[in-house]
Amino acid sequence: MTSQLNVDTIVDKAGSGGTNVKVANTSTYVSDGGATTQNTVQGLAKVWVHHNQVSSHSIYDSLNVGSLTDVSTGHSTINYTNNMANDDHAVTHHTNMHGDANNFNIGGPGAVINRSTSSMDHRSYYNAPGYIDAILNDNIAFGDLA
Repeated sequence: MTSQLNVDTIVDKAGSGGTNVKVANTSTYVSDGGATTQNTVQGLAKVWVHHNQVSSHSIYDSLNVGSLTDVSTGHSTINYTNNMANDDHAVTHHTNMHGDANNFNIGGPGAVINRSTSSMDHRSYYNAPGYIDAILNDNIAFGDLA
């Protein structure tokens, strides 16, 4: 027999508002139509970062990112705080060169987005002059944490 718990708020034992509530990696949610379920943890981004490659090479905000490495012009490595389980995780990135919504670029000729269990690459490219250090960059990774 299936059980159902109806509550307005879940809090941890200390009553601190749920900051220590844990969800198992086998937890599922039901689709909007109720016909299917999906694994909750699998659908969450495990890494994301919004960063600047120009001069300061700084992180504006992030999740699970320990540092950035300036490899060369237009090429950064994002180093994870907590490793991924393997190097087969999905990554994506976006670059906006100067903050102008119409001036975006991704990858570039021959750009391979390298990834390992501990990092991913980011490459910023503009038609002319080619690889550039960009002001607004976003990277996201989905997969299993180690």
